[in-house]
Amino acid sequence: MIKDDISRLMNFYPLIYFACHTRHVTDEDTGVKLTANQASILDHLELNEPISLYDLAMHMGVTPSTMSISIDRSVKLGYVKKEKNLQDARKTDLTLTAAGDKLKKSRSVLDPERVEAILNRLNASERKMALDGLDLLTYAAEMEMKSKSQGKSWNYRNIKSTKT
Repeated sequence: MIKDDISRLMNFYPLIYFACHTRHVTDEDTGVKLTANQASILDHLELNEPISLYDLAMHMGVTPSTMSISIDRSVKLGYVKKEKNLQDARKTDLTLTAAGDKLKKSRSVLDPERVEAILNRLNASERKMALDGLDLLTYAAEMEMKSKSQGKSWNYRNIKSTKT
């Protein structure tokens, strides 16, 4: 039974993604092209609400060192501000710059007009069921990403500590 569910989800996702995703991520002010990963990072940051580099890495399913590399490029491009946490200097807080916030607001991984067209094909009850299901899948995905990130991060630390 789970294999059928896996197959269904694997068939659904690409169809939804290709029907709704934006084609390019380019800063219209500077002409800079962002990778999908860089654009996704901007989507997870706020202008005035800091998130730690560690928490963002855990959320996105990568190690903190991998996230640091991506963040450094976004800092150099002027989209992200990186500061030491005032309560704990071991932590690095991330926020969007004004340019990063403007770029984030001007684009999305999904094209709102395409999403609207798809949702308009469903009645109100069908839309609610579909969105409630996506909400549950999102929750499960976040839990999976956190568990894998923590595993990578701690496994690396354990390997490194046994070599010293």
